Amino acid sequence: MPLQERFSDHFALRDRHKGLLLGIRELAPEIAARAGEIEAARRLPPDMVERLKSIGLFRMFVPRSHGGLELDLPDGMEVMRALTRLDGSIGWLSIVAGVGGLIAAASRPELYQRIYRDGPDVAICGSSQPAGTAERVADGFRVRGRWPFASGCTHADWIGAFCVVTDNGKPMPGPQGKPLVRAVLLPVRDWEIEDTWHAAGLEGTGSHHVTLRERVVPEINVFDLDAAPRLSGPLYQALRPWLPLLHGAFSVGLAEGTVDDLLALAHTGRQQLYAATPMRESEIFQFGLGRIAADLGAAQALYESEAARYWRRALAGTLDDADLMVEGARSAVWLATTCVGIADASFALAGGSAVYDSSPLQRRLRDLHVGAQHAHAQQRHYVDVGRLALRRSAEAADRIDRATIAGSDRIPRGSPWPL
Repeated sequence: MPLQERFSDHFALRDRHKGLLLGIRELAPEIAARAGEIEAARRLPPDMVERLKSIGLFRMFVPRSHGGLELDLPDGMEVMRALTRLDGSIGWLSIVAGVGGLIAAASRPELYQRIYRDGPDVAICGSSQPAGTAERVADGFRVRGRWPFASGCTHADWIGAFCVVTDNGKPMPGPQGKPLVRAVLLPVRDWEIEDTWHAAGLEGTGSHHVTLRERVVPEINVFDLDAAPRLSGPLYQALRPWLPLLHGAFSVGLAEGTVDDLLALAHTGRQQLYAATPMRESEIFQFGLGRIAADLGAAQALYESEAARYWRRALAGTLDDADLMVEGARSAVWLATTCVGIADASFALAGGSAVYDSSPLQRRLRDLHVGAQHAHAQQRHYVDVGRLALRRSAEAADRIDRATIAGSDRIPRGSPWPL
């Protein structure tokens, strides 16, 4: 039976999430065999993009009203984690695919209809840096800029970017005294893609620069990402709180793949130079593997707990919360740091064989380190985490003091820092 026909059957399954995971399982051997090809090309081959479309990757967060799967967020994250476990670049691009669908959901209704008028399998990518300007003119906005890290731009149907809104060349004020920023979303034909993605890792993501020299963009294509939700349902009530969580799916999935590769190497019976026994029989190797397994288990537990907790908040309608953003950053940074440590330790345990390009362990190592450089995983976020811990501690102490003064016998208890 042709591959396309087998994948199309997955959409008929009652559980669309399991159908997508089944499609990934069938693709797994090909992804493993073509990992080197994807890295060398610095992009996904067009036929691989079509295979990922056929299993439903690009429609997973598109609403059912538009032919999408509209997966619950934890289910979508499991899909991203599964793909990342197979290959870092494909996993990263699966996150871009999911985020693209959520960004589109924040656009104006007229634009949203245009994006999905030919079906739900639309590839949307973009850059999160506000590296452009949008000057209001009679027909909309005059937009210009050059944006980095546009992962997936080589196979995108639409590309988005963020712009500082200007008036007479000066930034307009926005919330909290920061410049006003708006998203611009245009078909890929309107953009210039510069071949700049020569990177240490995640090479297959095609994360080039994209440029708009100067273009008048209709107002319909410019929107506020933080505006009131335009689509109903918990998935679409707010975008930003999801982003650190999705980065955690990448970190954990890639760490799981790293341990898979290390175990596969050990099971070959390999015996390192000057070693008394094969790797899998060495207590030194077993000790190192035990520590790696403990770190991975902790990362998996935190990731799964956070995914469930955030989804409960979404179902309760309390997702749009500044403190929740800080907690998300805490998780993303810790997961990235822990999973980089797993890759480093696995690479060291593997010995000399891991240094060759043919070894998946060196690719995992580089991909995890590059992923940890992302803005959502930067160590500087711990400053905000610490401030929040101090504030909550002070608030808890104040509640106890007030209860004591009032003579209450119900003094608040518990940690001011709930997981």
